[in-house]
Amino acid sequence: MTENELLAPLIDGCLRMQEASQIALYRRFYSYGMSICLRYADSRESALEMLNDGFLKVFQKIEQYDRSQPFKPWLRRILINASIDHYRKYQQEQTSDYSLYDDTSSTYNEALSQLEYDDLMKVLHHLPAAYRMAFNLYVVEEMSHAEIAAHLKITVGTSKSNLSKARQKIKELLKSSHDIHLKI
Repeated sequence: MTENELLAPLIDGCLRMQEASQIALYRRFYSYGMSICLRYADSRESALEMLNDGFLKVFQKIEQYDRSQPFKPWLRRILINASIDHYRKYQQEQTSDYSLYDDTSSTYNEALSQLEYDDLMKVLHHLPAAYRMAFNLYVVEEMSHAEIAAHLKITVGTSKSNLSKARQKIKELLKSSHDIHLKI
């Protein structure tokens, strides 16, 4: 049985607004959804708020889900959009520096690829929200700067600048973390 066939009764129940089906779907994809939201959030509480907002949208728009397609990518897109909405709603400061985009070195990319998931989450949570959002959308979601700019209602230059600054901050955090580990 395929994943979609296993989900069919839950989807049917959600279409009928059955609370038991909604709870079961939420529980089934809680960990998956939380892993997505944690990348964008500055705290576990914010991630939970993003997740709950996303699932509310899932339940409100479940009739738009195309059952011929896998459910997870559809859910992922909704959760990313909920994270973007959360960012725009609670954005404290908007970074609008238009510095030139600085491409990263292969050393930086190698260091990132060797990080454990939990370590990466700790590093990302030290980034300002604007930098974290640009980094996730560009590196993880593989969006273009034009797409990021449209989603976040910023300029392409700001998107590039925020990504560059995120990468620089990550390098600094990795270096300071490495120095601390060497001293222990």
